[in-house]
Amino acid sequence: MMEKKKVLLAVTGGIAAYKAATVASKLYQSGYEVKVILTESAQKFITPLTFQTLTRQVVFTDTFEEKDPSVVSHIEIADWADLVLIAPATANAIGKLANGIADDMLTTTLLATKADVLIAPAMNVNMFNHPAVKKNMETLASYGWRFIEPNEGLLACGWIGKGRLAEPEELIDSVHAYFQEKNEESSLTLSGKKVMVTAGPTREELDPVRYFTNHSSGKMGYAIAAAAKKLGADVTLVTGPTSLEVPSGIKVERVTSAKEMFDQALSLYAEQDVVIKCAAVADYTPVTVHSNKFKKKNDTWTIELKKTDDILQALGDRKEHQILVGFAAETENLEDYAKDKLKRKNLDMVVGNDVSKEGSGFGSDTNEIIMIKKDGSVCPLPILSKEKAAREILEEVMDMMKR
Repeated sequence: MMEKKKVLLAVTGGIAAYKAATVASKLYQSGYEVKVILTESAQKFITPLTFQTLTRQVVFTDTFEEKDPSVVSHIEIADWADLVLIAPATANAIGKLANGIADDMLTTTLLATKADVLIAPAMNVNMFNHPAVKKNMETLASYGWRFIEPNEGLLACGWIGKGRLAEPEELIDSVHAYFQEKNEESSLTLSGKKVMVTAGPTREELDPVRYFTNHSSGKMGYAIAAAAKKLGADVTLVTGPTSLEVPSGIKVERVTSAKEMFDQALSLYAEQDVVIKCAAVADYTPVTVHSNKFKKKNDTWTIELKKTDDILQALGDRKEHQILVGFAAETENLEDYAKDKLKRKNLDMVVGNDVSKEGSGFGSDTNEIIMIKKDGSVCPLPILSKEKAAREILEEVMDMMKR
């Protein structure tokens, strides 16, 4: 490698800790600069001297052991790392990290680092499948941490199932792949392109105190807008009512109703290179809007609704040079409904998600999406933070722009 990348290897206390020695050795031999943190429990299985010999670096074991008085060790190595690899990661370590507990060298460092994190779980199959552990892993995934799936087989405890630490070669390959991806990302750009993103819900007024809306938080759309800005695009965000802060450097057009969003989106459409319609727009609006608060009269209240204008259909009908991406939020038959929307509305790509799934619905910090393009390609993704999902969507958009 032209430039030495810095990998912080964090080893927690499981029998698989012995594999971490091979990982440290192979990383060092591959040209990485490697520093190691060993938890107290990890030292029951393998010694700091082993890693010091393999990496030619001091090994960190104690938050309060400050060998260099000019720095605070856990902050210094948190800032030093280009990437953190936790292997093996026990259920205990995953739980502490997911809940912000900082009581040793590993956890204080991980709370302080801004580096990306790869985490390789290793534990008994029943522990791995426990709801608490699953929830903690979902929390870490929402932070943007990436998991290296454990293997299946005979475990040290005697059980057979999923929970074996990935082999050293798989862990090394994951580190290589991470840096390769970073190198590729640095060459990706939307510089000079105009991108419009619609986000959030709409509100359809019934009277001065009541309205119809939906559960959309706007988080996915805002994440896409922020990611497009980072890639150099000139971004306009057309947003319904949300409590979110607009990312810096983005032009914002605030609307309330479906009609307002329709008018704003169409007025800006001609000048855009990419349009990503992520907003959850009301399909129906009240026929009668009361000027005063409607008073209770009967046990029931029948409200007549009429269809709103279909923004995505209108954009598809008027599409010229634009790349047009729509969203399909479904609760059943996701792929079929998404493909139907792709065709009917003349889209270049549709992003589908099952909002009935835990971690993929409105308001969550994560999403599990499937991307379907008009060339017929289908790309399902695992549950990711909305920031990571936004990046994946934009990478597909940039790929389409090259063609």
